[in-house]
Amino acid sequence: MARFDLYRVSSRRIPLMVDVQAEILGDLASRIVIPLRVLEQAEEPPLPRLKPVLMIGDQTYLLLTTDMGAQPVHWLGKPVGNIKAHRDEITSAMDFLFQGF
Repeated sequence: MARFDLYRVSSRRIPLMVDVQAEILGDLASRIVIPLRVLEQAEEPPLPRLKPVLMIGDQTYLLLTTDMGAQPVHWLGKPVGNIKAHRDEITSAMDFLFQGF
């Protein structure tokens, strides 16, 4: 499992989750993930520093940083991609959530 791997979720509301946990902690039974929601289906507005908009493939998603949580590794399955190209935006959103800057 690699940081910023994407996992498909069998939910219409949340189709993808991104793994944000440090790879050095890969032996743990769970991973910290952030849900991604298709922007057009999002009920909440984008907040650039906290809930940024990410373009993944040909779809625009809202990173729901405030909804991050732990999921069991066996529940995630196999990754369907990796979005390390969005590393700075994701890390900045987490910094803002936890540090306020």
